[in-house]
Amino acid sequence: MSYPGYPPTGYPPFPGYPPAGQESSFPPPGQYAYPSGFPPVGGGAYPPAPSSSYPGAGGYPAPGGYPAPGGYPGAPPPGGAPAYPGVPPGQGFGAPPGGAGFSGYPQPPSQSYGGGPAQVPLPGGFPGGQIPSQYPGGQAPFPSQIDTESFPSYPVFSPVSLDYNSEPAAMTQGAQGTVRPAANFDAMRDAEILRKAMKGFGTDEQAIVDVVASRSSDQRQKIKAAFKTMYGKDLIKDLKSELSGNMEELILALFMPPTYYDAWSLRNAMKGAGTQERVLIEILCTRTNQEIREIVRCYQSEFGRDLEKDIRSDTSGHFERLLVSMCQGNRDENQNVNHQLAQEDAQRLYQAGEGRLGTDESCFNMILATRSFPQLKATVEAYSRVANRDLLSSVAREFSGNVESGLKTILQCALNRPAFFAERLYYSMKGAGTDDSTLVRIVVTRSEIDLVQIKQTFSQMYQKTLGTMISSDTSGDYRKLLLAIVGQ
Repeated sequence: MSYPGYPPTGYPPFPGYPPAGQESSFPPPGQYAYPSGFPPVGGGAYPPAPSSSYPGAGGYPAPGGYPAPGGYPGAPPPGGAPAYPGVPPGQGFGAPPGGAGFSGYPQPPSQSYGGGPAQVPLPGGFPGGQIPSQYPGGQAPFPSQIDTESFPSYPVFSPVSLDYNSEPAAMTQGAQGTVRPAANFDAMRDAEILRKAMKGFGTDEQAIVDVVASRSSDQRQKIKAAFKTMYGKDLIKDLKSELSGNMEELILALFMPPTYYDAWSLRNAMKGAGTQERVLIEILCTRTNQEIREIVRCYQSEFGRDLEKDIRSDTSGHFERLLVSMCQGNRDENQNVNHQLAQEDAQRLYQAGEGRLGTDESCFNMILATRSFPQLKATVEAYSRVANRDLLSSVAREFSGNVESGLKTILQCALNRPAFFAERLYYSMKGAGTDDSTLVRIVVTRSEIDLVQIKQTFSQMYQKTLGTMISSDTSGDYRKLLLAIVGQ
């Protein structure tokens, strides 16, 4: 099924958005009711994490490929897994020691699974910050934030209120984004700055960059609403008339609410001929239960389609089953580790793969789709003792293609989530050409979550800064805006 304003294949160059001459007819007036909140702030901050802490992962890829020949970096030598520095044998996972860990591989700077005074993102995109005073009673009003009449392809999604108390604070504990809500935020003042930047001949791109890059996603929605109130014009249409190419794609991504951007990316990856499997993996295998449930609801409400059905029609085999498992949003998110279960799961995985002729794929799917990320991290360590081989290298030996990539992504996020995104960023720019869609998507989606940690890990893994690589692979205002978001 084709969607108005988007090209049939690939990630959007956004040339016809909305289709010329159809601004007033897409979608029919009143099709999308304005919700009362996006997303509802519900219970406020995430609950405090359990007291047990969880160490940063070693063993992540050095430059030159993934996995390294002969096994995943950090794979144990014959005889068992190397002990974490400073942790007595048999003690399991304790607080991360101060040492460097496995030599040559980055320790995730602050992917803590518990404990510690972390800056935890509040629902609605205010990591570590205060809920704006415009939110009376903690409920986020969303008046005309996305006007569907003049900006038809960006309808508003209002997720069904979920219990935020079930969300694991430790998932992003200690992580921080490069974009924070601006202090003394004034949506009308920002709207006026953007209006002046686009008025008359030429465009003051630097003024646009300065405003857009230093406001949170929620604040950008308020600027858009204020712009229409003040000038009777749609901000996105005005920006589109002044911008083109990658800069336009980046601006549009920044003005999409985060849940809608994920849902839109999934839809765009599956519509038309071909499927962008890497996009499906990147989103569905890395998001929290809360995020996945909201994406599923947004996908249904905005595109009138069932995400699971679209996955089934666009994928097949064990890869299909893995993604269907992921889009349930039912992973265990208890941050406490059961070491006995980790040992049992490690034995099951060995018997399902290395320890038999052929592979019992359903066993891998069951364990990797249901266990919490801290639990999977413990299972990886236990597996290396059972099999004398790293679990990631076993997955590479037993699987291939997209299902291998999906299973590895889950394990990589359990071990070191920032390293997974750092690797994806590196390969989006490595070699001839740049995968701008991947670059834009990761920079935008992680900018308020853990981009600080991704930058640190990137430098450790590739001996160059993320900003340096962006500078050498991009140009113009597109480069300026990317670097402003990344914090260079």
